[in-house]
Amino acid sequence: MAADAADRIDTTIAGEPVSLLADRALYWPREQRLFLSDVHLGKADVFRRAGIGLPRGGTAHDLERLSRLVDATGARSAWILGDVLHGPVHDSRWRTDWDDWRARHTGIEVAALIGNHDRALAGAGLGIRLLGEAFDAAPFALRHEPVDVAGLHVLSGHLHPCLAVPGLGLRRWPVFWLRPGTTILPAFSAFTGGCHVDATAQDGLIVCAAGSAAWIRRPRAEPVPRPRRPPA
Repeated sequence: MAADAADRIDTTIAGEPVSLLADRALYWPREQRLFLSDVHLGKADVFRRAGIGLPRGGTAHDLERLSRLVDATGARSAWILGDVLHGPVHDSRWRTDWDDWRARHTGIEVAALIGNHDRALAGAGLGIRLLGEAFDAAPFALRHEPVDVAGLHVLSGHLHPCLAVPGLGLRRWPVFWLRPGTTILPAFSAFTGGCHVDATAQDGLIVCAAGSAAWIRRPRAEPVPRPRRPPA
């Protein structure tokens, strides 16, 4: 890990100060808002119901991490960039863990985009405000999958970007992938696979490993998007 590794990287995206957190979330201080993506609640339960034996407790562990991030940042909201769920919602242990977490954090607004795994989200009763498939919060455009949006910088997930880092073993580690016009967040859930990053010379990469975040490559400076004018 680089010598300047820390539990967060403070930087500027689209003219806005933000913190990219080692626990795989982005914090926007101006709105006191956490952004995270690909939580995949109940994923292990889906596998167990398919006859694949997996240990329990993954959702509880992820929610403990989220609680620590809320406490550390003072966030007043947590917005999920899609794939809140992994599949159907059943009366399982993960659902109890989620309900307990919401009861302990009633002052935190939780909102979410609809991701490709979220077919059951609208009727799940999880106390989450639904943002639809796209939501703009200038200078950011929130999307589940990375796309181009004129005049705004896209925050997205979906790809679960990962990278092997020399000196950190054979596994691939989650990364923030900073591309021109788009920042792709790593999957928040610890129980996810990953997509190898095919970065260009313009891209920035921040690895999240062993509780620390560090620049692997810094991006080229990006012009601040101009606000879009309302229609006449």
